[in-house]
Amino acid sequence: MSEQSFDLIVIGGGPGGYVAAIRAAQLGLKTALVEREHLGGVCLNWGCIPTKALLRTSEIYHLMHRAEEFGLKAEKISFDIAKVVERSRKVAARLSGGVGMLMKKNRITVIDGAARLEKGANAPAVIVKGKDGKEAKYAARHVILATGARARTIPQAGLEPDGKRVWTYKEAMVPETMPKSLLVVGSGAIGVEFASFYRTLGAEVTVVEMLDRILPVEDAEISAFAEKAFRKQGMRILTGAQVQKLDKGASSAKAHVKTKDGKTEVIEVERVILAIGITGNIEGLGLEALGVKTDRGHVVVDGFGRTNVKGLCAIGDVVGPPWLAHKASHEGVVCVENIAGKNPHPFETGNIPGCTYCHPQIASVGLTEAKAKEAGHQVKIGRFPFVGNGKAIALGEDQGLVKTVFDAKTGELLGAHMIGAEVTELIQGYAIARSLETTEAELMHTVFPHPTLSEMMHEAVLDAYGRVLHI
Repeated sequence: MSEQSFDLIVIGGGPGGYVAAIRAAQLGLKTALVEREHLGGVCLNWGCIPTKALLRTSEIYHLMHRAEEFGLKAEKISFDIAKVVERSRKVAARLSGGVGMLMKKNRITVIDGAARLEKGANAPAVIVKGKDGKEAKYAARHVILATGARARTIPQAGLEPDGKRVWTYKEAMVPETMPKSLLVVGSGAIGVEFASFYRTLGAEVTVVEMLDRILPVEDAEISAFAEKAFRKQGMRILTGAQVQKLDKGASSAKAHVKTKDGKTEVIEVERVILAIGITGNIEGLGLEALGVKTDRGHVVVDGFGRTNVKGLCAIGDVVGPPWLAHKASHEGVVCVENIAGKNPHPFETGNIPGCTYCHPQIASVGLTEAKAKEAGHQVKIGRFPFVGNGKAIALGEDQGLVKTVFDAKTGELLGAHMIGAEVTELIQGYAIARSLETTEAELMHTVFPHPTLSEMMHEAVLDAYGRVLHI
């Protein structure tokens, strides 16, 4: 095998990998990116972007059914699921192609194929097997693993994904026909987004969650608000429940669900979506032979992405939660800047906002009220409902809540949690505030424009200190 040398080789072309490669090129490092499938990774091709295209369709469909509220008329409203999927795939393809252009612009060498690692001089050597089956060897002073993750599955009880009756997120994004009924196993972000999409388009949807509430990583108050909203939409939600087995038939599947009262209920549906989390792509990379430390399916790293093996770093989903594209990109930048001697701040996951694009939307950053109390903080809590905001009423979106959590002694903004229209766009304001270590005083003195949804962010801060104006 011939051997080429680089300053940095990034394995994986998702949001963590390609951003790391771009930042490395900006800093003058000779950089290569290895990708076995599609530039953009799961996020651009099978995750963040195409799912948002699907959810945009369901949002418009929902609004069309509300046309009369806005003085409009719309009759015989329907959809073509094939065209819905086609639009989603076109959006994904457009952005994946854009990543390719960015690689060319930054003079990054893109290597098509699957990589594995072997012992090397300064860092592990990278062996890439191309689509033609031939192998090539590459050397670098530094290697970054950005291999992402895949859907976690349950290897028993008939719940193994088969692409027919049991879907992972990938099959759920490209249905050939619209199922009339669905069982969604798991109520994290992925689960409730698909539940929301299919329910809005008319499917009968049941969500099964093993824990005592849906969206378990969110603030309990926001979870309760979401559950109430989903039930009002006609979604059935079973918490404290578990699918014990699944009987697959020719046209349907029967799920045997143990409910929280200990009884077993049989639920018959056309499709089952598994949404029980993800696990890192660490197999087949040669990590065991190199002695790379892993933990429960993820690579162990420090605050700069460094593993326990010289010259080898890892970023993104492969290093563990939160499993978010923007977290991976941030880690990629920090990792590369540290390699280049720029002395960046280490990873700080507490300042990374999370967004769920169901209807209503959910967004949060920092500690929940419960976590803040567990950490020993005396807290001040502020709340403001969408029903008290003029812009929300004008939009016809008056159901929602903004909640803030402050340290009672110092005024530190510990966390912020939202549910309602466009909160995924609003949360960044609180993320900036946390990054700047802003206290309640600066937030109170900030002028928020009127009429906007962002005014609720101000009011929620004021409410925490007994100064709320519009409720």
